[in-house]
Amino acid sequence: MNKTHQLQYLEAMGIQTWQLRDAGVTAHDTEAVAEPVQLPEKIVPAPVAPVPEILRPNVSEMAWGELKKVVSECQLCDLHRSRTQTVFGVGNHAADWLIVGEAPGKDEDLQGEPFVGRAGQLLNAMLLAIGLKREHVYIANILKCRPPENRDPKSEEVECCEAYLARQVALIQPKIILALGRIAAQNLLKTDTPIGKLRGEVHHFGETGIPLVATYHPAYLLRSPGEKRKAWQDLQLAVATVKCDSE
Repeated sequence: MNKTHQLQYLEAMGIQTWQLRDAGVTAHDTEAVAEPVQLPEKIVPAPVAPVPEILRPNVSEMAWGELKKVVSECQLCDLHRSRTQTVFGVGNHAADWLIVGEAPGKDEDLQGEPFVGRAGQLLNAMLLAIGLKREHVYIANILKCRPPENRDPKSEEVECCEAYLARQVALIQPKIILALGRIAAQNLLKTDTPIGKLRGEVHHFGETGIPLVATYHPAYLLRSPGEKRKAWQDLQLAVATVKCDSE
């Protein structure tokens, strides 16, 4: 085999080859003067420093004023870049009913209050139908900031707001939670079950055990008025649940 070809095959196989330092030396002297061919050292990339986790405030013991301030200054997710203001929640701090929607819309983002547009007017009418005024209940959302173009909330955005809503629930200690729409119901119940299958029965919120009834979002009812009958049934179920709990 040609010597040059042999060396090429050996190198291709990863076998170290040797060469003479001085081509003029005899074979007898080869052992003393030969040295290995030095291959380039492997470059090891510098370790990448871990990205520090965003510090999440501990809100578990905060009172209303401090909690609202923390929410107003929240920058845990990118929604703070596009919001006009946060939408904390509104209503009776000792309410029996906690109404939870999805996220602020355009009107809510501008006014800083949940359910103030057409959907809010329908919600007010729904509450009046069961003998409740808006000021009798507490109204909040899964998200405290408006998603751009009213898109669905992302899971990481919901996670950032989760502790805020949990603290509101703990402060209010409602007798019933009324979840409005698919997004609210699925996030509160940690499920991907469709809203059509969630409504019509009493669920319970996390470890609190607070009864939860899911129904259609008022904005959906405005688009599908034929479903208002089902929403009325859900409201009656919630009323019966509160009444049973009070007896």
